[in-house]
Amino acid sequence: MVDLKGQYDDIKDVVNPSIQEVIENTAFINGPKVHEFQKNLEQYLNVKHVIPCANGTDALQIAMMGLGLKPGDEVITADFTFAATVEVIALLNLTPVLVDVNEDDFNINIEAIRKAITPRTKAIVPVHLFGQCANMEAIMDIAKAHNLYVIEDNAQAIGASYTYKDGTKVKAGTIGHVGATSFFPSKNLGCYGDGGAIFTNDDDLAHTIRGIVNHGMYERYHHDVVGVNSRLDSIQAAVLDAKLPHLDQYNKARQIAASKYDDVLKSVEGIITPVRTKRCDKACDNCDCHVFHQYTLRVKGVDRDTLVKHLNEKGIPCGVYYPIPLHKQKAYADTRYNEADFKVTNQLVKEVISLPMHTELDDDQIEFITTTITSYING
Repeated sequence: MVDLKGQYDDIKDVVNPSIQEVIENTAFINGPKVHEFQKNLEQYLNVKHVIPCANGTDALQIAMMGLGLKPGDEVITADFTFAATVEVIALLNLTPVLVDVNEDDFNINIEAIRKAITPRTKAIVPVHLFGQCANMEAIMDIAKAHNLYVIEDNAQAIGASYTYKDGTKVKAGTIGHVGATSFFPSKNLGCYGDGGAIFTNDDDLAHTIRGIVNHGMYERYHHDVVGVNSRLDSIQAAVLDAKLPHLDQYNKARQIAASKYDDVLKSVEGIITPVRTKRCDKACDNCDCHVFHQYTLRVKGVDRDTLVKHLNEKGIPCGVYYPIPLHKQKAYADTRYNEADFKVTNQLVKEVISLPMHTELDDDQIEFITTTITSYING
């Protein structure tokens, strides 16, 4: 699904010396490389504060801790996403409220959010799924009207932009009160292990979060807040800082690959290619509204699982993100949920299939993948 070796080969002349520098200066935790990466990512995102941490799941949990959410507070999020989003809500003894998503872009449904709000609701967690932003302008309007926090799960959309109705563009993850991301190796900006970060323009919140990630300390052995141990190590920061200048190029390569997939597959009966939400006034091939962490098709009238098996037999990796809705997972099942409220999610889990998507995809690989799919469907 990804070619991390090919990507490394292109940048190893920068990555290797950066890692060696960390080893030689032995500043493995909170060393200079962490601070350099933090500052460079702040500049790239045009956000006041980036707080690196150990992984994307921690980033979400720490964001919620920083906002002071209390046990029993309700947090609305999407049913169609990876479990980490709801996992941290449950871990903090908050009440997860799962809602349906849009059929076209797979992101959280605005009307479903409105319907789910109660006097106990305290936050909304939109997930920018597969590399494309949720409808943040509408979400922020809802949050303002109901005095709610917005925590962006930006694990799959680093580098994507969101365009407001007035034409203003901002980077994904910097729109809500706080954003969280993952640097898992397969992400658009990935390290060589685990890593994550939290973004905010709120000075007070940033100060609180900086304490939380480091055992609640601002001064050594003075624990001012309840914290955790969640720090991005210097070697991972060195890798990320070497990759960051290439992020736009990486995302562009993904967009080009997605367009090439589209050119072949959009005319194939039974296949629905990914939708780019039309919020900007440019052709989507020339903007960064979708950065294709995944290239996810929907299949109609085709047995998805049989297609997956066929592709695997031909040596083509593919993924099903996600095969089971969160509201049907044993850990998160709740009698409050009504199946009628998850019509789209329940359908998507039967239809979606993600094809290989990475910066090293070449024309021969794309041709082989698309030819295998079309010949199978067309018989």
